[in-house]
Amino acid sequence: MLANVLHAIGDLRLEDVVQPQPKRGEVLLRIKACGICGSDIPRVFTKGTYHFPTIPGHEFAGEVVGLGEGVDPAWLGRGAAVFPLIPCRSCAACETANYAQCANYNYLGSRCDGGFAEYVCAPVWNLLPLPEGLSYEEAAMVEPAAVAIHALRQAGIDIGDQVLIYGAGPIGLLLALWARAWGAGNVMLVDIDEMKLQFAAGLGFAHVFNAASGDVKAWVASLTGRGADITVEGAGSAASFENCMHTTRSFGKVVLMGNPAGEMKLSQQGYWEILRKQLTVVGTWNSYYAGLPKNEWALALCEMASGRLNVKPLISHRFGLNGVLPAMLAMRDRTHFSCKMMYVDGFKDSREEA
Repeated sequence: MLANVLHAIGDLRLEDVVQPQPKRGEVLLRIKACGICGSDIPRVFTKGTYHFPTIPGHEFAGEVVGLGEGVDPAWLGRGAAVFPLIPCRSCAACETANYAQCANYNYLGSRCDGGFAEYVCAPVWNLLPLPEGLSYEEAAMVEPAAVAIHALRQAGIDIGDQVLIYGAGPIGLLLALWARAWGAGNVMLVDIDEMKLQFAAGLGFAHVFNAASGDVKAWVASLTGRGADITVEGAGSAASFENCMHTTRSFGKVVLMGNPAGEMKLSQQGYWEILRKQLTVVGTWNSYYAGLPKNEWALALCEMASGRLNVKPLISHRFGLNGVLPAMLAMRDRTHFSCKMMYVDGFKDSREEA
């Protein structure tokens, strides 16, 4: 099969590799769509995966085309979204279904081979069947959609809440879409990239602000009167981390979500804001994947299938397997605007063009 294989930091090659075979309890999926996550960029170009060679890609969906021993034959031919975290299911965190905190997890696309390939093997336990009418491209957005809903659930979002989001990339926009669907009051997006903000405005978000060209604290105050009820730091920026404390109302909630690009420092005044306003500051990580209290992946699929969560406009670029590396380079170097870049099976004949 063809796959994008990371041999070393910065050394991603499209090449022929042996097609994997499903083991007991696993299925073989034909990858139909796989999105590039912002975390894939440092993983490929600066940090590396946990071993080499590795096939990256963890936001994917596909068709079950092969079954390992013990797998229900009814899965054959089914479309599925794939939860990429493979928990040990025996540690203290797993015993309480908090799989994102598993002490001994595996992970498709970073610790084992993932979705930037024609095929991948995954445990059947990690599959969610696609609802009728939901496309593979939409299903490949379930991972970031579930991560976004998990972040808002940490804040205990309520109807009418004033929600402020730092970062207007794919995750920030998914946060905004969820907040709007949840019945939030004002949904406010802050970024320093004007093109991202204009894209957000095109999705119907009227309250967008460029923090590089104005006073974000004054802007939030003009919209809310006293600051946001819920603020999400989704940019991984020290500047937005600081601004979160200044733009959240007394007794409000701040959710820290963005992967930091460097040191995340807080000024003395920012620290005082936490104390004097009695802010609740919480972290969020990954998403919840279990029946109780609520499977966020199943919820995201349901909301997409119903039309209440429309993620299709976020997919700005589609390409074949040969387009994965150029897309990653474009994201790294910011050579042009993009929202969600996605490998789509059959988009073009990758083998001939590689």
